[in-house]
Amino acid sequence: MAVQDSGKAALVTGASRGIGYGIAEALVARGDRVCITGRNEDALKEAVERLGADRVIGVPGKAHDEAHQAVAVERAMAAFGRVDFLINNAGTNPVFGPMADLDLNVARKVFETNVISALGFAQLTWKAWQGEHGGAIVNIASIAGVAPSPFIGAYGMSKAAMVNLTLQLAHEFAPRVRVNAIAPAVVKTKFAQALYEGREEEAAAAYPLGRLGVPSDIGGAAAFLTSAQSDWITGQTLQVDGGMFLNAGVG
Repeated sequence: MAVQDSGKAALVTGASRGIGYGIAEALVARGDRVCITGRNEDALKEAVERLGADRVIGVPGKAHDEAHQAVAVERAMAAFGRVDFLINNAGTNPVFGPMADLDLNVARKVFETNVISALGFAQLTWKAWQGEHGGAIVNIASIAGVAPSPFIGAYGMSKAAMVNLTLQLAHEFAPRVRVNAIAPAVVKTKFAQALYEGREEEAAAAYPLGRLGVPSDIGGAAAFLTSAQSDWITGQTLQVDGGMFLNAGVG
C-alpha cells in the first residue's frame, strides 16, 4: 500500500546506517520526504535506494564541514521546497581511554563533529525555512551525556553539550520551532559494536527490558518528537534506554 505524502520534509544527518537510517526509515514510512547525509558516498547511495529514491535524496560529506552543511540544506530546499524537521544524528567517537590521557586535538574533533555541526545545521535550517514557517529539531544525545561514561569521556562530554544545546535552541527558537533531544543507551549498530560484540547477552542483562536497543526504537521516538502529538513538548531530553537507569543504586 502506498504511503500518503505528509507534505513535510526532513533532513537527517549521519543516516547512511544505524540510528540515522532508522530515523529516516520511520519518517519515510509516515510520508515525509527526507534528505540524508553521510560521509561514505557509496553507503549513502545504497541507503537512498533502500529507503526509496522517489522520496529520499542523499548528500555526501562530513558533518563538521560548513560547506557540506550549506550544500545539504540547499539541496533539501531545492528538492522539497521546505525543511520542517532537522535530526542532528551525525557523531563520532574515535578514542577509548582515560580522560587523563585524552589527546586534546581528538577532543576538539569530537566536539566539532558532535556539537558544532549540530549548531551549524540548526542555524541553516532556521534561516532557510524553520524561522519563518516553524518545525522541529531533534538532537541525538546519549545516556553517556547524563552520567559518567568510563573510557568514552570525550564522547560523553560532547553529548552533555548536546543536551544543553537543545535547551539553548529550544529557548531561542520558541514558539516557532520545538527542539528536543533523545538520549539512547546502547543501540545495536556498527557504531556501538565494541560495547556489546561477543557479550550481547551479558550487556542486555543490565537492562530491565531485557534487550539492547535497535535503530527503530530511536526512529519511533524521533517520529513522535517531530509529530503533532508532541506539539507541547520542547527543551526535553527523552532517555530511550530500556530502563537502564531504573537499576541505579542497586548493588
